[in-house]
Order: sequence, then structure tokens, then C-alpha cells
Amino acid sequence: MKIKILNIISAIIILVSCNEKTTTKEIHKSEFQSIIDSSNVNGSILIYDSQKDLFYSNNFVWAKTGRLPASTFKIPNSIIALETKVVENDSTLFKWNGEKRAYKIWEQDLILRNAFQYSCVPCYQEIANKIGEKRMNEYLKKLQFGDMNVTSKNLDLFWLEGKSRINQFQQIDFLKRLVNSELKISKRTEEILKRISFIEENERYKLYGKTGLSIRNGNYNGWFVGYHKSKTNTYFFAINIEPNENTNKELFPNLRKEITLKALELMK
Repeated sequence: MKIKILNIISAIIILVSCNEKTTTKEIHKSEFQSIIDSSNVNGSILIYDSQKDLFYSNNFVWAKTGRLPASTFKIPNSIIALETKVVENDSTLFKWNGEKRAYKIWEQDLILRNAFQYSCVPCYQEIANKIGEKRMNEYLKKLQFGDMNVTSKNLDLFWLEGKSRINQFQQIDFLKRLVNSELKISKRTEEILKRISFIEENERYKLYGKTGLSIRNGNYNGWFVGYHKSKTNTYFFAINIEPNENTNKELFPNLRKEITLKALELMK
């Protein structure tokens, strides 16, 4: 009887310890909310400190809510394109057909690297159509990128509208697996992805990432996901924001990166 009681007590202690461990991995950062408020937007900043194994956010509920991936899907879309040989490398050329496009910068021939950085939707729609529904679903299952809803009817739009969803924690999990070579893709593809997602560097850090913007029924939702590498640590980030009544929508796209850099400065 005494042994049974001791076993029960031990199990409770282990359970409590595990719960405490899970809870303490999420640290509320009120300073992040100040950045959000001063930028006149709503949303969540989520940053993962890989050295401390800790997540920091101003709004964990928002961070755990799935949303359309928008152009952040260009990361897995590029991976799948390279792995299936739909594109050869980051210099593969996409010819402009001469038709008017949403942005002037898209109205030119673009290599994959620039198509990624300019977030050229028509280029990536061409890629998705060449990959096809079957292979797209097979690779998405393998890569475990959120919960994508892909059919033959929405193959070139599923990341921009419809039921596809990914949350900020899932974005960071995916990026961690990419950086740590855990996606079970070729080293070549991995290196190309790191190359095209590179944004900037200075004497203190290198910044990699991808923005995303979905506009549905006049409602804006903006992403910036990526990672910040220094000599001593790597921070992974996923920022998701929406305008409020005080937002200047013309400036909204720029706020994603501005907010992220301010949050990363606070992590020192």
C-alpha cells in the first residue's frame, strides 16, 4: 500500500513539474504590447529564444490563432518547387507575359530569388500549378506547414484565401526545423532557401525572413516571419498584425519589419 501511495505521489510531482515547465516556456512581454500600441495596430509579436528555449509575446491567444499564411507560404512553396525540380535553382527565370499586374515591380522577367523577395504572386501561382495538387499535398504533409487546404480548384490561391491556416507558433516551428536541417530536404534546397530569404546583415546580426499580406473584404492581415542570427544566439520570430481605426494603411506593410526590429532590440 505504501509503495502505491509513493508511486502516486511521484506521478503527481512529475505531472506538476511538466506543467510548470510548459507554462514557464511562455513569457509575457508587456514591452511588446507597447510597440504594437505605438504602431497603431492590433496583433501579436512572438519571439523564440533558442538559447533559453523560451517564447516571448504580448498576446499568446493571438499567437495561437490560425490565419491565412499569405506570402509566407513562398518559403515552403519554394522548397517544394526545388525538391520536385519544378525550378532548377534560385536563378530560374519566370517570363512576364506582358499582362498588367497588381504591382509594377512584378511587370518584368524575374528569377526565383527576386520573385521571392518581391513577393511575386503570379510567379508563385505558376510554380504551384506546375507542382500540382497531388505533389503539393504530399510535400505539405511531409513539411508539416500549418493546416493547408489544397484542392485542384484552389491550387494557385489556397495560401491567399479560403480555409488554409497557420499560427505564429507553427511558423516558428517550421523555421526552426528548416534552420536545424530537420525538414528532410536536400542540403542544396536548404542552402538556396537560406540564400533567397536573406534580408540584411551588419556587424551584430544577420536577418532572414519573409513577409506576407492578405486582404479579404477590406480586412488586412500582415505577417513577418524569420530568424535573427548573431554570434551568440538565434531568435526566431513570427509577427502578425492587423490595422485598427488609427492605422495609416499605406504605411501598414512597412510596419511589419519595423515592429519586429524594435522587438528584437528589446531581446538583448
